[in-house]
Amino acid sequence: MKENEFVVIPATEEHTKYASQICDEMAESAKARGTGIARRTPEYVMLKMIEGKAVIALHTDGTWAGFCYIETWSHGKFVANSGLIVSPQFRNCGLAKAIKYKVFELSRQKYPDSKIFGLTTGLAVMKINSELGYEPVTYSELSQDEEFWKGCQSCVNYDILKSKDRKNCMCTAMLWDPVEKAKEIEEKMKKLSHKASLLERIEASVKKSAKLLLPVLFMSSRQI
Repeated sequence: MKENEFVVIPATEEHTKYASQICDEMAESAKARGTGIARRTPEYVMLKMIEGKAVIALHTDGTWAGFCYIETWSHGKFVANSGLIVSPQFRNCGLAKAIKYKVFELSRQKYPDSKIFGLTTGLAVMKINSELGYEPVTYSELSQDEEFWKGCQSCVNYDILKSKDRKNCMCTAMLWDPVEKAKEIEEKMKKLSHKASLLERIEASVKKSAKLLLPVLFMSSRQI
C-alpha cells in the first residue's frame, strides 16, 4: 500500500457509518498491546464526527482505513488528539503519520490558543509527535481536569498511575505549547535578522574598502 492510495480528511456526519467499526478496532488494538484505553462508544465517535472534531482516513475504494479525534479539557485550555487507530490491513504505510499531521492541523485551526498534549506508550507516536514539535513534559504540565484522568481508569496501568499520585506512569507525556512555539519563532527571526544585519555590515565594509583601493589601483596602472 502507498500513502497516495488514501484520503485523510476532517470527518463529517457522512462518516458516522464507520463509528462501530472504529470502536471495535480501538478495543482490539488495545487488547493486542496489553495496555488499555479510555472506552469509546460509537455514539461518542459519531458526535465527534458531527462536531467536526475528528479526522478519518479512507482508501480510494471507500474502505475505512484510520481515525483520530480531538478532545478539549480545562475549558479549552488543553487539547488532546486521541483515539488514533489504523486498520490492520493498512498499517506500515505511513498512514498513522498522515492522520496525526491532519488532526494536528485541524486542532490548530479550531483551537489556535490551546496547548496540545498527548500520553502514549508507542514509540512511533512519540516520533511523530516530536516531528510536529511536541516536547516531553511532566504530568504536572498537562490538564488536571478530573474528567481527563478518569479516562485512564480502563487502562491496565491505572493502579500505577494512582500509586504515583498522577505524577507519572508508563505513558510518556508530550506537549505542544503555542506560546513557547511563538517564542521559538521570534528567537529564530531575531537570529536571522542579526545574521542579515551582519552580512549587510560586511558587504558595506567590503564596498568601502573597494572604493578606497580603486584610486590606488588606478594610479599604479598608470605608472606601469
